[in-house]
Amino acid sequence: MISYWKCKEGFNEINQWKSGCWVRVTNPTLNDLALLQERFAAPLDFIDDAEDIEERPRVDHEDNWVLVFIRVPCKRIDEDGETIFSTAPLAILIRDDVFITVEYYENEVLDDFISWSKRRRMNSVKSYDLLLSLMLSTSVWYLKYLKQMNTMMNAAEERLEQKMDNDELMRMMGLGKFLIYFITSLKGNATVLARIKLRTRTLPHDEDLLEDVEIETQQAIDTAEIYSNILERQQETYSSVIGNNLNRIMKTLTVVTILLMIPTVVAGYYGMNVPNGMEAWPYGFPFAVVVSVVLMLSCYIFMRHSKFFK
Repeated sequence: MISYWKCKEGFNEINQWKSGCWVRVTNPTLNDLALLQERFAAPLDFIDDAEDIEERPRVDHEDNWVLVFIRVPCKRIDEDGETIFSTAPLAILIRDDVFITVEYYENEVLDDFISWSKRRRMNSVKSYDLLLSLMLSTSVWYLKYLKQMNTMMNAAEERLEQKMDNDELMRMMGLGKFLIYFITSLKGNATVLARIKLRTRTLPHDEDLLEDVEIETQQAIDTAEIYSNILERQQETYSSVIGNNLNRIMKTLTVVTILLMIPTVVAGYYGMNVPNGMEAWPYGFPFAVVVSVVLMLSCYIFMRHSKFFK
């Protein structure tokens, strides 16, 4: 689907393309691609790359086009009701008065940016300023999702303190994977921003906006790395706790085994089919029981006062 957006007191949709408007392409069909090729001579090879979920952030040039890939954060709810975070490529094509974005994957960044532009009553934004604004909105959404991840981490930690549960451990492992995706994508966006900064040095652009994008992007990277380090240390702690609990259980089972082995040895010794002087003694069985109990108590007291229980 192709829609056209003109900036006047915020971005508003218009019926047809006008010079300087934003061409937003969402899940393009073959007809949409043909229209982009015919009307704007857009490089379709670059647009096709946006369909690859693994496409990395980069800046290219072809003819008079400046071609930019950034990665935007995404969130969805799976069949089990779990929140899944990921990142997806967003293609941006700039040439003279033409500004095109192509998105194949659902995200909240662009819709939220349009709403924000209306609240701010934004007017007549230049192409590179629009690119920087989209990158700023992207970094802001990374930070929003990172806050949600932190809330999920804290909730999982509280549940794990009450009961060590495999589902919670798997959920925390999943959060660690999402954080790695975010860190990798943010660093790629930062590299793209550095190249754009060099290119816009001789072009008209908003210096304050560029500085805001740099600050927000770096803040998102730092936040994601901090959460990742915290989560890694939490996982190491839980692994140690699980190991200690397992050692404690094995130690208890070992004590029980040793204590139960004593009456078995005594019964086996006095129950052999050889003369032992107790065959006709009426108190032979009670004597064997008493000996077993005394030896078990002695063994337990010895282990209790040794370092075996520490």
